[in-house]
Amino acid sequence: MIVTHPDYTTATLGGCPVAPSGAVPLDGPGFHTDPALLYTRMRSEHGPVVAVELIGGIPAWLVIGYRELHQVTTDGLLFPRDSSLWNQWPAIPPDWPLLPMVGRPQPGIYFTAGAAHARHVALVEPALESVDPFALRSACEQLADGLIDRFCGRGHADVATEFAELLPVLTLAWILGVPESDGPYLAQTMQVLCDGGPEAPAAYQRFVEYMRQLLAQKKLAPGQDLVSRMLADPEPFADEEYVLNMQSVTAAGHLPTADWIGNSIRLMLVDDRFAAAFGAARHSIGQAMTEVLWEDTPTQILAGRWVARDTRLGEALVRRGDMVLLGLAAANSDPHIRQYTGDGADPAHSGNAAHFAFSHGEYRCPYPAQQIAEIIARTGIEVLLDRLPDLDLAVPAESLVRRPSPFLRGFTSLPVRFTPVPAVGGGS
Repeated sequence: MIVTHPDYTTATLGGCPVAPSGAVPLDGPGFHTDPALLYTRMRSEHGPVVAVELIGGIPAWLVIGYRELHQVTTDGLLFPRDSSLWNQWPAIPPDWPLLPMVGRPQPGIYFTAGAAHARHVALVEPALESVDPFALRSACEQLADGLIDRFCGRGHADVATEFAELLPVLTLAWILGVPESDGPYLAQTMQVLCDGGPEAPAAYQRFVEYMRQLLAQKKLAPGQDLVSRMLADPEPFADEEYVLNMQSVTAAGHLPTADWIGNSIRLMLVDDRFAAAFGAARHSIGQAMTEVLWEDTPTQILAGRWVARDTRLGEALVRRGDMVLLGLAAANSDPHIRQYTGDGADPAHSGNAAHFAFSHGEYRCPYPAQQIAEIIARTGIEVLLDRLPDLDLAVPAESLVRRPSPFLRGFTSLPVRFTPVPAVGGGS
C-alpha cells in the first residue's frame, strides 16, 4: 500500500520529489510509471547512495549503484540482515504498513543473520534442491493447463489475475505437499494477502494458520515433499521455525515469480523483436525472461540490511543501525556497468546473468529457489503460448497499470484476447 504524505514540499531536484529534510520520499507515481527515469535523476542529483524517507517519515538509505550494491551484499559482517540493529525501532508503530516486509527478528531463514541464518539455509536449501525438476515441470504443465481451461473458451482473459498470480502459488503448494483440494484455498488466500487491501491482515492470519496445520499433517503422515524433507533433517528445529521457513518459501516464490511471468508476457506482446519471433516462441521466451530480469525485474527494491558500524558507502556516511535498502532495479541500470551496441537497440547484457534480480551474496535467493522460479515461469509461459498462439493485448500497451509500489513491479491487470480454443481437461 502506498501512502501519499501531505507534508511533503513540492520542491524537486532534477525531477525527484524531495522531503523537507532533503531525503527522497520512497513513494509516488515515478516508482511505478517510469522508475528508470526516476533512478537516473536520483543518480544524477544524489549519487549511488540516496537518503530516502519511508512511510511515516522513517529515514533509510537506498543503494542504486551497482558497485555499491555489490559491496553491501558481499559484506555480511558490515551490512548484515539483522533488523535488531535498527536505530529506528522506537519510532516504529505496531501498525506500520511496511513492518511485515522489514520484519522484526524472527527465527526463520528470512529474518536471521550470521550463524543463525546459516543454520536455516542448511535446512531449507537442500530441501529445495531435492525437488525433481522433471516432476516439477510436469506438475506445472498440468496446473497451467487447468488454469487456461477456465478461460480458453471465451477468447479473452486477464492473464495477470487469472494465470500469472495463480500458477506460482499452486505450484509451490504442490512442492510443499499441500493436498490438491487445498491448492485453490491457498492461492486465493495469497492473492488477497498480496492485494494489500483491508482484508490482507485476515488473509495473513489464515496463511499462518494453514502452514501450522500443514506442518502438523506432515508430522503425522510425511511424504515426498518439501515440508517432509525439512522435518527429516537431523538438526532439531522448533515448530515456529519450520512454519516461518514454509511461509518464506511460499511468499518469496509467489509474487516475484508471478510478476516475472506477467512482465515477460507483456514484453513479448509489445516488443517487435519478440513479436517477429512469436512462431519460435520457445526460443524467444528465454530471451524475454532474461531481459525482464535486467530491465523490468519483479523485485525493484529489497529490504534490507542494517549497518553494523559507522562507515562510508559511496559518497554517503552511514551510521550504525541505519537501514540500507537494496535498489536491485536501479543497480541493474547503472551506466557504470551498462554497455549498449552501436545502434542502441539491443542491450549488450543479452544472456548475461550478472543482474541483481535475485540479490547477491550470503542473503541472496537460494540457487535452488531461483531454478524453481525459472521452471515455473518458463513452463507457464510456454504452455500459455502453445495453447493460445495468437495471444495479443486487449488494450493499448500504454494503458497497462503497474502495481503502485516502489518495491515490486508487476501489473494489476494484463488483459489479452485470442481465438477461443477447447479445454484440454488439465487439473488445477
